[in-house]
Amino acid sequence: MESMGKKKPRPRRSFTPEFKAEIVELCRRGDRSVGQVAKDFDLTETAVRDWIKQAEVDAGERDGLTSNEREELARLRRENRRLREDVDILRRATAFFASMPK
Repeated sequence: MESMGKKKPRPRRSFTPEFKAEIVELCRRGDRSVGQVAKDFDLTETAVRDWIKQAEVDAGERDGLTSNEREELARLRRENRRLREDVDILRRATAFFASMPK
């Protein structure tokens, strides 16, 4: 009875841009609903809808960050985090050496 109503979390999967583009194209054709395409390919409907939205942004049909802009933003955030860590290390080293007797 403990497992009733509790679903196991789905493992995180990654998909190639080509696969996502194919799924988006299937949805745009209009032969099947987004829900049906998601079900046929064992995907979540939310993921497919997100891919469609991102494809619309990339095509200039919708406002938002393009895929390239998202990648650049993620890269810059990683770099910023690393640089902050470097500055913190240097700040600690400076404080350590300043506290040493002469």
